[in-house]
Amino acid sequence: MISKEILKKIRRIQIITSRMVTDVFCGQYQSVFKGQGMEFDEVRQYQPGDEIRSIDWNVTARMGHPFVKKFVEERELTVMVLLDMSKSSCFGTVNKTKNEIAAEICSVIALSAIKNNDKVGFLAFTDRVEKFIPPRKGLPHVLRVIREALYFKPQGRGTNISGTLEYLNKVINRSTVVFIISDFYDKDFKKSLSIANKRHDCIAITLTDPKEINLPNIGLVQFMDPETQRSFLVDTSDPGVRKEFRGNSKKKIDEREKMFRSLNVDSIDVRTDIPYHKSLFKFFKMREKRAAKK
Repeated sequence: MISKEILKKIRRIQIITSRMVTDVFCGQYQSVFKGQGMEFDEVRQYQPGDEIRSIDWNVTARMGHPFVKKFVEERELTVMVLLDMSKSSCFGTVNKTKNEIAAEICSVIALSAIKNNDKVGFLAFTDRVEKFIPPRKGLPHVLRVIREALYFKPQGRGTNISGTLEYLNKVINRSTVVFIISDFYDKDFKKSLSIANKRHDCIAITLTDPKEINLPNIGLVQFMDPETQRSFLVDTSDPGVRKEFRGNSKKKIDEREKMFRSLNVDSIDVRTDIPYHKSLFKFFKMREKRAAKK
């Protein structure tokens, strides 16, 4: 039985994200994700300028003059949201934690999908696959996805992106739009992401808090890695320590972006100190322009 408090929060997230989908992303989702293939519609007589490759030779032979196959774009899509629920996602020093923002982004994607009559599925992961909801349509299904994104309690602490993508390829056969929402604190997942992106349209949504880039000067502090639970003492008042921390953080981000580019995986950079709808809007506009050039 879901408590009234949980239902109230789910309803609040639905209202906020529904308004955002209607006001900000109306039409953009459909123009960007127009379908993953073409399906046969009918045959018609050949007209000057038609592709020679589209000629239906069987019908042409029967009718005595050339006919071509006409195809239409498949509209219905399958969208999968892969949500990182590792312990590092609970971090946040501004208004919301990374996992709270991730849940809202998940809601925006899911509601955008059903508004366009697409199927949407959900997969929560840590160092293991925690929860899989097969793709379906309809508002009740999306509300279930939002509930799981907000309140599911994972068992694992770490992050295993490779294992998650391998599981995805086993349970989802058709080409799918895959949103991976994570801080990507993992190693050695390039090969798995490359394989998944050849089958699907993978989009990485990266979550970062400003304190993960710039270490504040707050003296001697004991930190703990939320995923490994290892603790260590850091003198944040040392300028050299802060500089090294900033350099290492920037290096990780640069390497991650370089990997995405090498695999032709689009990425959306989301920060906890900047409204996430700005990053999503920028991504949709970029994909829209790119699609128009094809």
